[in-house]
Amino acid sequence: MTEQLPANGYTDGDVDTNATTERSLESMAAERYSRRQALFRGAGATTMAFMGTALLAACGDDDGENTVAVSAGANAATSAGRVVKLTGSPENGFGGFVTNWAQTSGPTVALTGTGSSVSFIAPGVSAATDLVFTFSATSVTGEVRTATTTVRVSPAVLGFAAVPHSLEDVVKVPAGYSVTVMTRLGDPLAAGVSAYANDGSDGNFAQRIGDHGDALHYFGLSAAGGRDDASSTRGLMVQNHENLNVQYLHPNGPTNVSTGPRPAAEALKEIEAHGVSVSEYVDAGNRKWSYVQNSSFNRRITPNTPMTFHGPAAGSALLVTAYSTNGTAGRGTINNCANGMTPWATNLTCEENWAGYFRRDAADDAKRSARELTALSRYGVTSRTGNYAWSFANSTDSIYTKWNATIIGASAAEDYRNEPNQYGWVVEIDPFDAKSTPRKRTALGRFGHEGAFVRAVNGQKLGVYMGDDSRREYLYKFVSSATYAAADAASTSRLAMGDKYLDAGILYVAKFNADGSGQWLPLVFGSVPNRPAAGSTPEYVFADQADILVNPRLAADAVGATPMDRPEWTAGNPVTGEIYLTLTNNNAAGRPLNGTDAANPRHYNDPKGTSNTAQYGNPNGHIVRLREDGDNTAALTFKWDIYLFGADAADAGANVNLSGLTADNDFSSPDGAYFSRSTNAAGQFNPVLWIETDDGALTDRTNCMLLAAIPGRVGDGGAKTITNTGSTGATATQATIVGAPATAANLRRFLVGPVECEITGIDTTPDGRTIFVGIQHPGENGTPTAPSSHWPDSQTGAAGATVRPRSAIVAITKDDGGVVAL
Repeated sequence: MTEQLPANGYTDGDVDTNATTERSLESMAAERYSRRQALFRGAGATTMAFMGTALLAACGDDDGENTVAVSAGANAATSAGRVVKLTGSPENGFGGFVTNWAQTSGPTVALTGTGSSVSFIAPGVSAATDLVFTFSATSVTGEVRTATTTVRVSPAVLGFAAVPHSLEDVVKVPAGYSVTVMTRLGDPLAAGVSAYANDGSDGNFAQRIGDHGDALHYFGLSAAGGRDDASSTRGLMVQNHENLNVQYLHPNGPTNVSTGPRPAAEALKEIEAHGVSVSEYVDAGNRKWSYVQNSSFNRRITPNTPMTFHGPAAGSALLVTAYSTNGTAGRGTINNCANGMTPWATNLTCEENWAGYFRRDAADDAKRSARELTALSRYGVTSRTGNYAWSFANSTDSIYTKWNATIIGASAAEDYRNEPNQYGWVVEIDPFDAKSTPRKRTALGRFGHEGAFVRAVNGQKLGVYMGDDSRREYLYKFVSSATYAAADAASTSRLAMGDKYLDAGILYVAKFNADGSGQWLPLVFGSVPNRPAAGSTPEYVFADQADILVNPRLAADAVGATPMDRPEWTAGNPVTGEIYLTLTNNNAAGRPLNGTDAANPRHYNDPKGTSNTAQYGNPNGHIVRLREDGDNTAALTFKWDIYLFGADAADAGANVNLSGLTADNDFSSPDGAYFSRSTNAAGQFNPVLWIETDDGALTDRTNCMLLAAIPGRVGDGGAKTITNTGSTGATATQATIVGAPATAANLRRFLVGPVECEITGIDTTPDGRTIFVGIQHPGENGTPTAPSSHWPDSQTGAAGATVRPRSAIVAITKDDGGVVAL
């Protein structure tokens, strides 16, 4: 009988790996074995390959030879990343045998277990590949009998049932997966720090996990406490802390948060709840994760932590403050959103919406030059109070006064007029050295940094791809002067490697052409023209390269870069080298009917809720991908297309749901993007792309979500003309370049978060068997007395009506131990 296996259509009846016998399965079954003649009898074989595990049993013969016929049932099919169990059994269960499994051909896998039952994780493959295993038993008299079995492994496929829309106050994952809540807002990071009361009474956030956890990365640790990129059982979790649910940080909410005066203790708590945390994670066995409160690696990096500036703008007059009169140092990092990782195992944290934290009094305008006012306006440093009004907490302590950028001294060395210029950078952190000083890399430019994906190819220049997360901002690329040498990845002088590759090079900005091509425009002093006057804003004349790097938005304007729909995370396919850029959304003001272009092609309405509230513009966002010409990071040209368009599949027409989304994979406002690591099957050959959402348009149907995708390549679709519709009923057409449509096979919803959350940071262990996901600001619209979410307490049962929500990381594992998503 020939069995058709469900996973991929593989028929095992025509696979015969034993050349020494020609007996059929039927003849073997008909033959009567004697206990004297047979050492083995088949224990039976079943295959459960479609959703995960293949369980195999070896079969033996009775002819006294050391070869055995393999029955059809002894072979099986599965796909990469899934768990396979091998089981052999002696005749009638007789004891006294020494049993063993060994692999005899195919890509090498690690067998777990001993004796007659072992398991392994199917390896990544590019095409169907056979793995052959031999089961042996040695009798008390020394006789050895063997049997073989073959497992055919096919390329990785998504192996979970799509999670439906959800408005529940829990993290929902597919059947067969488990969720563990890890570090949460306020969790202590040092011995002697009390557990978080979560009632607004707690302080000392310099030693607690911060709020609004965003991008994260897991850095492996060895048993001895050194860097170990292969460790999947012990590591350091580095997480950004972007902002605050300020209403929950204090017993009854904040005092005078909009105007001041602010109590200094409240302001200090809020300041320290920003920044970055480093915490040690450990697996107690079988992916039972927890964190180590008193680890020597634990660290908080806050807006008060000393930093140094490196690169071309270091020492510029534009960075001079009362704290650093020579412009080479500063304090702190804030509004840390997305991130990047270097090959030499440092973390790049990115300062995003920093501008709103600063106060500028009305009298300040008259004290500024026209150039200064142009730069301040272009970056949005215009508030009269600053976010949370910290500068009103104390008039003499620079922890608070540095947030006042008003000119009050005789020179920049006597006040904090230039303090806004000290933010908006990419900051490099060595997570393995808690005493190291973070370095701000000015060669990468200053803007609303959403992320910094590093592409490092041996023998090429190193590239860093960065989005500027505001409407109608740009995509940037930094190309190092130094040629990357792979051996540098092992350096123990990690920040020195950053000096080598991140302090000298060229910053470029992207221009997307209508025909699917693009150019990288260099932002180099002498080649960048003056920024033209616009309305009441005068012409801006650049003074030097430091001026361009402090104000790259102005330089990008001047060279004619393409304004995008909120450029957020960047991620790189580890196999193809293609770069993915999430474009979260835009509104009618930023993307009007007559303001579309090929790379930002949609203007439409997505009515929300029972009241059908209008949402014109591009409310659901899209994802652009590009491939460098010659696959070289230093290329000056590229090809691009739009990989996916967000849409509400329930009511989106053909001119909106351009990717063919369904209820199982529709999404809105893509934000985080991440490819699985190349160290496991999910990141090999056709890597899994993870897409996180920060949505306000589709939240009448579902909370924010995480999707898993197996994308194709740039150019797998074609040209498309869209008919856009404006609020008056007017229409306009827009030509663009689209990728292949989504299908159930290549895009599925993997997770839905709790109420009012954003799905933020993401990473996996090197083996891909644990995925870490950030859940940011659940219940962000609630009040201290009436929280609108109770997560994470609600994850494991009913929570009290006044339990306050907390941002947190979750660890998600597959119950059978396989690679997540496959």
